[in-house]
Amino acid sequence: MDIQSKLAGHLQAIPRSGIRDFFELVIGRDDVISLGVGEPDFVTPWSIREAAIYSLEKGETSYTSNLGLLTLRDKISEYVDEFFHVKYAGKSEVLITVGVSEALDLALRALVNPGDEVIYHEPCYVSYSPSIVMAHGKAVPVATKKENGFSLKPEALAAAITDKTKIVMLNFPTNPTGAVASQEDLEGIAKLCIEHDLIVLSDEIYSELRYDGQEHVSIASLPGMRERTILLHGFSKAFAMTGFRLGFACAPPELIEAMMKIHQYGILCAPITSQAAALEALSGGKALYQPMKDEYRRRRNFLVESLNEMGIDCHLPGGAFYVFPDISQFGISSKEFAMGLLEAEQVAAVPGDAFGESGEGFLRCCYATGMDDLKTAMTAMKRYIGTL
Repeated sequence: MDIQSKLAGHLQAIPRSGIRDFFELVIGRDDVISLGVGEPDFVTPWSIREAAIYSLEKGETSYTSNLGLLTLRDKISEYVDEFFHVKYAGKSEVLITVGVSEALDLALRALVNPGDEVIYHEPCYVSYSPSIVMAHGKAVPVATKKENGFSLKPEALAAAITDKTKIVMLNFPTNPTGAVASQEDLEGIAKLCIEHDLIVLSDEIYSELRYDGQEHVSIASLPGMRERTILLHGFSKAFAMTGFRLGFACAPPELIEAMMKIHQYGILCAPITSQAAALEALSGGKALYQPMKDEYRRRRNFLVESLNEMGIDCHLPGGAFYVFPDISQFGISSKEFAMGLLEAEQVAAVPGDAFGESGEGFLRCCYATGMDDLKTAMTAMKRYIGTL
């Protein structure tokens, strides 16, 4: 049997993740310093782990509501009101999901009809375009530029909007560039979305990890945007809870109900143990993530200073835990640079084109790794570029 011919046509056109393909090369190699996978190197704070353990000890091993524990949804409602300045009803406007990735998939499948266009800014997280395609939509990337700090400019968005556009996807702070959006840019984007009656999917998973001294602004908090925005957030990054696989979506009841229909048939509910841990994370709040955030800021400053000192142009990212240096001056592709660095110096970083065509000429370096390894990696990179 020709199995390949039996696969869904739209799936065959989707490439494997450029991040995962690259890091298949370093699995099992203890000699490699990884600046690659975007995962905190901190262990989940003890109080959060303890809450998960205590939940199990109490025998909390059942299903929850499809929407998630009401106590957690109410807590999320309080947290979102305090941090994002948007009010949602925990009972009907919050859905607990298996990570932000599931929330994004649910939102797209709940909204997209075949042929609907979904605009997203690029370079971007590797799953955005494939998720749109798997929902039978048309992925429309809008390139962002280094000179604009990789923020999405309203005029660039306006040029991409057509009569088939239905959704705009945002991710600030951004993976892989660390970009943040100014309030002015967000207001311009909001004006366009209202004018063209568009839905916004706003992935704000890195919102607590902002270092530029400015308060994070969610587009959902701007006038006229709450009713047309699905706010996506979770616990993986700020609270170092990647393995707990827990996220959430906040939106008007009609949107949450549509997403819940898909969720209840595909997933049923998020794990109760993870939900218990998330309750503790929100109760601890800033006191739990601030020490990690302070260390990320220190590492960011070191990496940017080191890269610029060795002659590699690198902007100072406003958030997340990535730097995105420009390596185009060396006259080789991002993949060639990354492979050469790995082979010559045992340092792994992700080629920029893994995050879309506009990422070519850049390299993503994640600073969610220890300072000693970062220092070693920068010494090795300086040695490597000296050979180019």
